Amino acid sequence: MKSALRKTIENPVASFTMQELVSPYFDPNWHFHPHYQLFTVEEGTGTRFIGDNIQPFEPGDTVFLGPNIPHLWRSDPPYFQTHSELETKGIVVYFTEDFLGTDFFQRPEMHVLQSFFQQAVRGVEIKGRLREQIRESMKQLLKATGFQAILHLLTLLDELAHSEECQAIASLGYVNTHKVSETERMQKVHDYVLDHFQQEIRLDEMASLAGMSASAFCRYFKTRTNRTFSEFVSEVRIGYACKLLMEGKLTITQICYESGFNTISNFNRQFKELTGLTPAQYQKAYR
Repeated sequence: MKSALRKTIENPVASFTMQELVSPYFDPNWHFHPHYQLFTVEEGTGTRFIGDNIQPFEPGDTVFLGPNIPHLWRSDPPYFQTHSELETKGIVVYFTEDFLGTDFFQRPEMHVLQSFFQQAVRGVEIKGRLREQIRESMKQLLKATGFQAILHLLTLLDELAHSEECQAIASLGYVNTHKVSETERMQKVHDYVLDHFQQEIRLDEMASLAGMSASAFCRYFKTRTNRTFSEFVSEVRIGYACKLLMEGKLTITQICYESGFNTISNFNRQFKELTGLTPAQYQKAYR
């Protein structure tokens, strides 16, 4: 797997970039880039990492991200199997704040959009009826060209900026403290946890993987993620448990052990601390 880097997305023949993604799995590298990003999942399931937030994702997941917020849509393990016939699909739009000129969004008429862009530094999840509306607009945007494409994108952004069906993703005050030179180290940590969260994960092993002492690794991880390493592992496990609860194919006890927890009491406690609901209440609310 290649190292995660600061991505730069450019389109030499247009002022913004529009892509339809079709792949066996989504890009597994934890990364960030200087563009705004609007992304919707058409096919695929897994775990979504945005800033300091971890959530399961499924078809329909739609978000708008500001520049340089680290993110990753990690497809579920079956997508990575050698002979898997599974496929992921998504639509993504990338643009910079000056894609229509340095001062375009500084005009008085753009005040609402400018405010929305400021909210996007934490990432924005699009919910409710607006989510389907935006997804359909993105499909239409794929077909648009020239001035019509720009007009269509501005209309789409204006709809987002005026809606109340948008919810911040990363925690209040979140700031990306990662440096490009450090992304390889954090990528190793993410990859290891995502590959082994169903098993016991030892702190000393992770510290060794990162090339640090255990105490130095704990300080390093807390400074850059705003959480302890054990909290991160727990959130990954709870995120996977949420996905299994939504699928409804296993009992809660089975989901507990399948997600890497050793006791049902510990699973219930950590699940409620993170989601505010018991596993049974979460499953009932989703259904």
